[in-house]
Formats: sequence, C-alpha cells, structure tokens
Amino acid sequence: MSAAAFPPNLFEAARLGDPEAIASLLATAQPDIRRYARATCRSSADAEDAAQEALWILFRHVGTIRSLLALSAWLFSVVRRECLRLARKAGLMPAIDASDAEAAMLSRPEADLRLDVAAAFEALPLQYRDVALMRDVKEMTIDEIAVALGASRQTVKARLHRARALMREYLTR
Repeated sequence: MSAAAFPPNLFEAARLGDPEAIASLLATAQPDIRRYARATCRSSADAEDAAQEALWILFRHVGTIRSLLALSAWLFSVVRRECLRLARKAGLMPAIDASDAEAAMLSRPEADLRLDVAAAFEALPLQYRDVALMRDVKEMTIDEIAVALGASRQTVKARLHRARALMREYLTR
C-alpha cells in the first residue's frame, strides 16, 4: 500500500474528522490491509481478525496520523503487531513479558524499527512532538527545552511524560 493509493485531500479530510472521508479512507485501505494480513498471519481466521482490528485502530486514530507518507508504514506495523498478538494468544508463540519487550524491540530489523519510531513521532500532537524531539533526538535538557519553548519546567516534564506514554502506546499496539 503506497501513499499514492490515498488522495491527499481524502486523507486530510479524514484526519480532520469528516465521517464520509473516514469511511472512504477505510474502504480504500481495506483490500491492502487484508492482503498484508493474509501474508503475515499464521491462519486465515487470524488474518481476518488482524485486518478488522487494524481498520478499527485506523478509524480510532486517523486524527493522530500527521502525514500521509507515514500512513502505510503505520498500517503495516499495526497489522504485523496484531498478527503477533493473535499468534501469542493462540499459544503459537511464547508471550513476551515486560523484561523481554526491550530485547524483542531491539532484535527487529533496524529499518523496521526506524520506520516505527518515525511513525510514532509523526503521530504525536505537535506540542508533545516538539518536546520529545528536543529531549530524545536533540538531547536537550529540560531547562533548555523550557527556555526554547517559553514554558515552565513542570510543563515540559508533563509534556515529555505524555509524549513518551503516547509513543509507548503507539509502538505496542
């Protein structure tokens, strides 16, 4: 599924909450999501469930996706994670506990990890994205970020905490 499959006006209207645009976006994405789920999941029943869950997640989170270019990679990540979750639930794969989560994340191909992290940053609301980029990418201190944004230390810390929580949620879906 490429960004070209989605007209920019349709994506932007869906992102802003237009119900007709959201329905059209879901209808446009559905065949590619189903095809990818069939290729990724271990069973056809899991593929159907993963595709439905991916469409539901897209419906709920379309407003948080900031770029049309990030949409395809984001959707494929959602489908892949759903297939893994369903395989674990069926007992086909061992469950990953919290201590193994970091090791599992680091064992993924670097290109996939980079795409997922970039899409997670892109999905953040602007106020959180700026703080997270300044802290985690530019490695600025809390005080430096507060001065740059004209905000208090407490505000910066709260936004950073919220940004990291949103990214964690995004990356573990």
